[in-house]
Amino acid sequence: MSNLLTVEKANFFIGQLQVLRDISLNIAKNESIMLIGRNGAGKTSTLKTIMGLYTPTSGRIIFDGVDITKIPAHQRASKLGIAYSPEDSKVFPDLTVEENIKMGIWLAGNKKNDDKDIMETILNIFPEIKRLMKRKGIYCSGGEKKMVSVARALALRPKLILLDEPMEGLAPVVVQRFKKALTDIENMGISLLITESNVNTALSLNRKTLVIERGEIIYEGEPSEILKREDIYRIVRGV
Repeated sequence: MSNLLTVEKANFFIGQLQVLRDISLNIAKNESIMLIGRNGAGKTSTLKTIMGLYTPTSGRIIFDGVDITKIPAHQRASKLGIAYSPEDSKVFPDLTVEENIKMGIWLAGNKKNDDKDIMETILNIFPEIKRLMKRKGIYCSGGEKKMVSVARALALRPKLILLDEPMEGLAPVVVQRFKKALTDIENMGISLLITESNVNTALSLNRKTLVIERGEIIYEGEPSEILKREDIYRIVRGV
């Protein structure tokens, strides 16, 4: 299975503080990976570096055979097929849900006659959004904003979606909905890199797992093995 994304020894500093330390990871085409770690461990910084919002001090990022280390974020989204759904959703408060989603369509440069197909796909994955289309983002609940954020990412027709804590703060019933949505997205052939700080939620998703701590990948493997590694399990539990 060929790699869609390769991060090679990426380092990133904010001032004198080293945030990422030789981060290396691979995501194959049609593969989903969990990146779990405590708050402040470097999960979001890893996603932002892949997205191009942070520029690594050293190291390389290869996407679909192209070195994108120096390519700006908007080109990674509009031309290369990398989409990002941040932890705080970043839903535009004064735009309707429909307009928020269409921002992704417009950014990708999709033709208007493609709009219907894209929206139909999105509503099949998140049918709850249909009743929200004319509601402004500011009036959406936390769970609804998460759905809109992921829907907007899907509107780009991406090859890879970076999902930053998509289930953080959601009610258990909504978490179950998101789990099904993730499976539906995977069935479309889209690769996912999902961060999660709640180890139990991460383990329940049962995808290949990386553990990050202090900006460094300290574990890679099957999620079930984390339970057998007391040292790793204690770290991700914050003990």
